[in-house]
Amino acid sequence: MAALRPWAVTPGGLSVVVRLTPRGGRDAIEDVEQRADGQVVLKARVRAAATEGEANAALVALLARTTGVPPCDVVLAGGAAARIKRLTIAGHGPLLAAALEKATQGS
Repeated sequence: MAALRPWAVTPGGLSVVVRLTPRGGRDAIEDVEQRADGQVVLKARVRAAATEGEANAALVALLARTTGVPPCDVVLAGGAAARIKRLTIAGHGPLLAAALEKATQGS
C-alpha cells in the first residue's frame, strides 16, 4: 500500500496541506503526520510569529525554497488564520511532489 501523503498533483501544480508551527525556532519541513481525525498533513515550522501574516509569508518562502520555485508560485489557498493551511504550488506536479518527498526523508 502506498504511503499517505498530504500533497496531491493537480492540473498546473501541487496542492499541499500543512500544519504550521509559528515561532518554531527555525524554518524547516519536518515530516508527514496523520492526525487523530485521519487527516494527513505536512509538518512545518517557521521562526516568524503568527502576526500580520509573517508566519504565512515565511511558510510560502520555505515551500518555495524546498520545491525550487519562485515564491510567487506558492499561494496560500486556505487557512490563513488557522494552524492547518492549504497551499498550491504552480509547476510540474510530479517534480514538486518529488521535492517534498525528498524533504521529508529521514524525518
